[in-house]
Amino acid sequence: MSCISCSTGKPNGCKSNGGCSTGGCNRMNVHDWLANLPFSDPESNCRIMEVSFNQGSRKDFYRNNSLRIFEKGDVIAVEGINGFDVGTVSITGELVRLQLKKHGIKEDADFKRVLRIASDSDINKWKETKAHEHEVLMRSRAIARQLKVDLKMAEVEIQADSRKATFFYIADDRVDFRELIKVYASEFKVKVEMKQIGARQEAGKVGGIGSCGRELCCSTWLTDFKSVNTNAARYQNLSINQTKLSGQCGRLKCCLNYELDTYLDALQHFPDDAEMIEVEKGRAFLIKKDIFRNLMWYSMQDSTRHYPLTIESVKKIQEQNRQGIKPQALETVEVINEKLKEAEPEFVDVVGHITLKSLEKNSRKRRDNRNKKNTTPNKQQQQNQPRNNQNIQRSNNTNQRPPRKQN
Repeated sequence: MSCISCSTGKPNGCKSNGGCSTGGCNRMNVHDWLANLPFSDPESNCRIMEVSFNQGSRKDFYRNNSLRIFEKGDVIAVEGINGFDVGTVSITGELVRLQLKKHGIKEDADFKRVLRIASDSDINKWKETKAHEHEVLMRSRAIARQLKVDLKMAEVEIQADSRKATFFYIADDRVDFRELIKVYASEFKVKVEMKQIGARQEAGKVGGIGSCGRELCCSTWLTDFKSVNTNAARYQNLSINQTKLSGQCGRLKCCLNYELDTYLDALQHFPDDAEMIEVEKGRAFLIKKDIFRNLMWYSMQDSTRHYPLTIESVKKIQEQNRQGIKPQALETVEVINEKLKEAEPEFVDVVGHITLKSLEKNSRKRRDNRNKKNTTPNKQQQQNQPRNNQNIQRSNNTNQRPPRKQN
């Protein structure tokens, strides 16, 4: 289904993904789950709206002083720097108050105003400036290279009336771009604003598909970027492989922090300072901690075998080592993979369903039958064996010529 209002002034429309009110064309989509709730006092409705720009890559709050009620997906003209800008309404109503509380902004703060519904001339001018952004980006990179300014220009966003341009750049160190701003202002005839962003923000603006097969979190819903270090991978028993742990931005993946709190809570029950324990055979070193089975895996110095120990046995050995006692051996436990048993369904013999275990059983039966054929001869072979021996003897006798008779 396509959106009818796309032909009446919507810039990009829903691209056959629903209505324009669903925000299917934007990156940072938000579902307004408070939109249909009735409120007793209509005067207490929030007059502030959240407006998204550049397909959701930038959002800002604006105050609606008019009597008109705007809905999600409406293209409106808002107050800009010495002019106006065009954006799309992303959130209205009570959900905006929650967003203001999240960002620590008071409702009575000084916000820019919503001017009107975007007209055809506003949208046409907005489309012209958006089509001109890529050319400005390429030219700005060339100018920065000529002036030998150590920065990387990531994105350029031009206001709808072409009076202001925001340049988003990436730099490792502090950059002196005073001369660069003068050249940009004279070259593009706009008011220049420089904003520094990180590598994660750049990946969110560019977008893409992650190794999980889904769209990047930074370009769909993630707005708060926290620092990620290799300790998050160590706590989760992940191999420290930089190529697998790094995202498209070149930094460690943000999803390493998603389950970190669960692992830290589970690791509180494990003993501390248990990296090395001593027995009579020698020292055992800790390899990993299994929080799902509450086991600790150790290995000896002169052996490649891994020994699973329970938490209680490790604490017991630690207490004995403090007293100067070395136990004879490690009290290992037998590890049974119960998950594979639980994953085996009850409808194995049903037509249309097959499991890996059934394939293993069939292959094992075939292998056993082949071994039996190779090791034990059949009854017919046993019966034919003496006959074959007699035939061989007869053939040997026939081959021997009788002696010639002498006259």
